[in-house]
Amino acid sequence: MPDRSDLDILADLGLDPVEKKKTATSPREARIIAGFEDIQKFVQEHGRVPQHGAERDIFERLYAVRLDRLRDQTECKGLLADFDTYGLLSNVPDALGTTTEPAQLDDDALLASLGVSSDASNLTDLKHVRPYAERRATPEDIASRQPCEDFDRFAPLFDAVRGDIKSGARQTLRFERKSEIEAGRFFIVDGLTAYVAHAGDPFTNESGNRDSRLRVIFDNGTESNLLARSLQKALTQDPAGRRITDPDAGPLFKNSVEGGGTETGTIYVLRSQSDHPTVAANREVIHKIGVTGGQIARRFANAAKEPTFLMAEVELVAKFELIDINRVALENLLHRFFAPGRLDITIQDRFGTPVHPREWFIVPLEVVHEAVERLQEKSLHCYEYRPELGKLMRRQETS
Repeated sequence: MPDRSDLDILADLGLDPVEKKKTATSPREARIIAGFEDIQKFVQEHGRVPQHGAERDIFERLYAVRLDRLRDQTECKGLLADFDTYGLLSNVPDALGTTTEPAQLDDDALLASLGVSSDASNLTDLKHVRPYAERRATPEDIASRQPCEDFDRFAPLFDAVRGDIKSGARQTLRFERKSEIEAGRFFIVDGLTAYVAHAGDPFTNESGNRDSRLRVIFDNGTESNLLARSLQKALTQDPAGRRITDPDAGPLFKNSVEGGGTETGTIYVLRSQSDHPTVAANREVIHKIGVTGGQIARRFANAAKEPTFLMAEVELVAKFELIDINRVALENLLHRFFAPGRLDITIQDRFGTPVHPREWFIVPLEVVHEAVERLQEKSLHCYEYRPELGKLMRRQETS
């Protein structure tokens, strides 16, 4: 019997040996997939599908509306079938034992924030997106979004903003034309959280108005180099356009208050006397940053027995008294700000259990002082900590 080729065997099995061409994903499809991945991330983190309701935070409500619209679109369900690991697109009681009951009163506003009218027949029938030819005729309009190649760098910022909104440290307010658009600020437009990562040099446009070119990162992993005027216009036209306020832990520090107010705590900065090799080699730039409402000395009286203090004595190297400050919000804010320089260290407690302290950072003491000064000036949001440089950098300097 003659040898049979692979093609003969495939033919007997009814298989087509010709490899099908892979179709490229269009920008519109990429946005739909990215939006669905946001929903799946929510399910993974919370163990349930996003729900409707005024008592839910704005991100969960946006995800709930987005999921409803995806379920209604046959095209989208087909596109996302291979990504739907939780079976979220089936119009049956949701996975994980929950169901969604849309609250129509709230959905209208939320659908508007997604750029989708309540009677839209297509998920991508966006209210404020004009045909390509028309956009070419007005180059100042919002630029096309492209995948953000270094999104990993910005993802923690979006996570922190969500946490700030939930804790009350930030608020979402209606965008007004007079609102400033500058590097370091966050907005909600077209149902996405937008972060202005960079603002170019200002210039005067053809209409005689002051403008600048921005680099804007969106929480779905895309970015756009659009004009400040274009972003302002989109936020103004979007019924659900919002600006996200800067984190506010409280009014002022003690040395900025002329009488009045209530002392609510202290920012403390400690230096460890640990003989751990990493600590010993970098002792001058490794610091614990915390906020306490009690006496500082009492806070670390038993430092040598506590893994949070690296099982060693500590030295108080700086402190800042606070007036009318939300201590928890302030401490969370400082820890998130210095997170890029968080010390990665494992310490065994007195029972031999490994512990990973989270409040120690590789940061020069003078940089901590500068951060506190920026906090007093309410300009900390304009900066980021760069541990590889050991200093604060204005965000527009880090394009």
